[in-house]
Amino acid sequence: MATAAADAILAQIDWQPNQPPDALPRAERLRRIRHSCSHIMAQAVREIFPEAKLAIGPPIEHGFYYDMELPRPLGESDLPEIEKRMRKIVGRAPRFYRAAMPRARALELFRAWHQDYKLELLAGIGDDQVSLYKQDRFIDLCAGPHVSNGDACGHFKLLSVAGAYWRGDERNPMLQRIYGTAWESEEDLRQYLQYLEDSKLRDHRKLGQQLDLFSFHPWSAGCPFWHPHGVVVRNELLRLWRETHARAGYLEIFNPVIYRQELYETSGHWEHFRENIFIVTEGAPAAPLPASAAGAAEAAAPGLMALKPMNCPDTMLYYKTRQHSYRELPLRIGEGQLLHRNEAMGALHGLMRARVFTQDDAHIFIAEEQIQAEIANVLKLLAEIYGYFGLKYSVTLSTRPESSMGAAELWQQAENGLRQALADARLDYKVDAGGGAFYGPKIDVMVHDSMGRQWQCGTVQLDFQLPRRFELEYIAADNQPRIPVVIHRALFGSLERFLGILLEHFAGALPTWLAPVQVAILPIAEGQQAYAQALLEKARAASLRAELLAADSKINYRIRQAELRKIPYMLVAGKREVEQATVSVRTYQAKDRGVMPVEAALAEIADQVKTRKLDSTPKDYSKLFRAEDEAAPAGEMVY
Repeated sequence: MATAAADAILAQIDWQPNQPPDALPRAERLRRIRHSCSHIMAQAVREIFPEAKLAIGPPIEHGFYYDMELPRPLGESDLPEIEKRMRKIVGRAPRFYRAAMPRARALELFRAWHQDYKLELLAGIGDDQVSLYKQDRFIDLCAGPHVSNGDACGHFKLLSVAGAYWRGDERNPMLQRIYGTAWESEEDLRQYLQYLEDSKLRDHRKLGQQLDLFSFHPWSAGCPFWHPHGVVVRNELLRLWRETHARAGYLEIFNPVIYRQELYETSGHWEHFRENIFIVTEGAPAAPLPASAAGAAEAAAPGLMALKPMNCPDTMLYYKTRQHSYRELPLRIGEGQLLHRNEAMGALHGLMRARVFTQDDAHIFIAEEQIQAEIANVLKLLAEIYGYFGLKYSVTLSTRPESSMGAAELWQQAENGLRQALADARLDYKVDAGGGAFYGPKIDVMVHDSMGRQWQCGTVQLDFQLPRRFELEYIAADNQPRIPVVIHRALFGSLERFLGILLEHFAGALPTWLAPVQVAILPIAEGQQAYAQALLEKARAASLRAELLAADSKINYRIRQAELRKIPYMLVAGKREVEQATVSVRTYQAKDRGVMPVEAALAEIADQVKTRKLDSTPKDYSKLFRAEDEAAPAGEMVY
C-alpha cells in the first residue's frame, strides 16, 4: 500500500510510453508478451492480496512465471480467479510506461512499500540508474522489455503453482511461483495447450511400457531392461546401421568392455572424464579382509579397472595390432558396443540418459590430406540415415574447451579442417565456443523432432591428439612413418536415446519397417480362426512380424487393442473375406482401407518393410515453436 513518502517519489517520476521497435522477430515479440503477462499476473494477485511481496517475474521458454510471498498457500483452484482478474486488466488495454530513476530513490520507494525482495535486488544492481515499468497503477522494478499495450497479452493461460526458494537457495524463504503461458493468437494458445497434453502421452517411458518395449527397475540404477519387442526394434536399428555402413566401406569390430586404468591414463580420460567412469578393483576379495591383514592388503593392492565409457581408446589398441599402409586409408572401423557411464542419479531420464547404452560409434583413420573428403562422406551418410525417419537437423561447431589436451596449433588445424568441411558441404552452422571434446573439436548434430525440440544426436570429431598419445603410425608412400588423424563419429549417437527420440517424435507409431509387430490378424468370429491362422503363416513366410489376435472377444475391442499397441497394419477376416480369399485392411495411419486380395495386402506391407518406407506421419508442433530458439538481445536483464 502506497504511503505518503511513496506518493511524493511517484509524483516526481517522468513516465514515458513504452514503444518497442517495429518489425521485431517473432521470438522477441513472444518474449515481450510473456514478460508483460507476468506483470499483469502480479497486478491481479496484488488485487487479491494487497500485502503480497513480489520477487521476480521473468519470461521463460513458452511462458512466464512470478515468484511471490503471499499470506496463504495457493492451489490450482485459485488460478481461475487470478485469470479472471487478468482478463479484466487486459480488457482495459492498459499502456505500459517506463521510467528511469536513481537507484537510491528506487530504494526509498520500495522501502516505503515494504517490498523486501525488490530491495535485495536493488542492492545487487551496480548501476546508478534503474528502470521501472507500470501499467494501470501497478509499478514494478524491471529492466524490460515489454509491449506497448496490454491488449497484446490476451492469449494466455495459467498452468500451475509451485514452491520456489528465493534465489534458489534452500536457506532462503520458500516463495510461491505461478506459471503461465502466453501466445500471439488464440490458435497458437490452443495448439500449445494441446501440445502439453500430447507431451504427456508421448513420454517415451510411458510408451515403452504401453508398447512393451522396455522397463526400468530401481535395482538396475538407470539401466533399461529390454523386452522382446524392444529387442526387435533395437535390432532393426542396428541392422540399418550395419547395412548402410557396410555399403560405405566400414569394418565392424567387437572389443571387451573392461580395461585397466592405464588405457584411460594413456587416452586422457582418467584425467578428464574419471568422475563418469565406473571403476572396479582387479582381483578384489569377495569379503572385507580382517583388520590384521589390512597392512598386507594395502602393500599388495590390486590395480584398478574400469567399464568402458566410450569406444575410442580401445579402438586405438585395435589399430596398433598390426602395421598399416597409406593404401588402407581411410580405414573405417565401427563398433556398436555397450558403454557404461556413471551418470548422477538426478541426471537420469529413461532412455534419453541412461547408465548403459549403445553408441553407433566409428573411428576413421586418415591421412591429413583426406580430412575434407572423409568428413563429407560422413555427412552424406548421416543425411541418408536421418532420411529414413524424416528427421530435420542442424549443426553446431564446438571448439576447444578450457580443459583440453594437446598443442594449440593442432587444435587450430583441427578446427580449420571442420570449418572447411562444413563450408564444402554448404551447411549453415552455429559455433559453440569451448564446447569441444577434451581431445578435439567437433561438429554436433541437433535433431529437430515433431514436438519442436532439439536433441544432440550425431557427432563428428576431428582428433590429432589420441593418435599421438597411442603412438599410432602408418607407412606413407615414401616409406616413412606418419601419424594418422582420427575422425570420431556417431550418427544415432546413443541407440537408446535415438529410440527414445523416435518414440516421442512418432508418438509411438513407428514406421512399419521398424515396428515390433507389423501386422495384426483379426478373425471376426471363431469360424474364421483357421483362415486367420493360414494368413498368419503367409505373413511370416513373407518375413513379416505378425500376430494373431484370436476371436476371444468382440472385434471392435481387439481393433482398439491393436491401435493402442500402434500396430501399423490390421488384416480383418470375416465370413465374406474367407469366401473371397480377401482381407479387410486397416492401418494405424489411414484407418479403414477397404477389402484387398490377401497376396496384394501382404505384398504392400512387405514392400514397405523392404524399402524402409517412411509411412508414419506424426502430428507436428514444430511450426508452433518456430524462431523461439533465437537469442534474446544482448545486454538486457530481467529482474
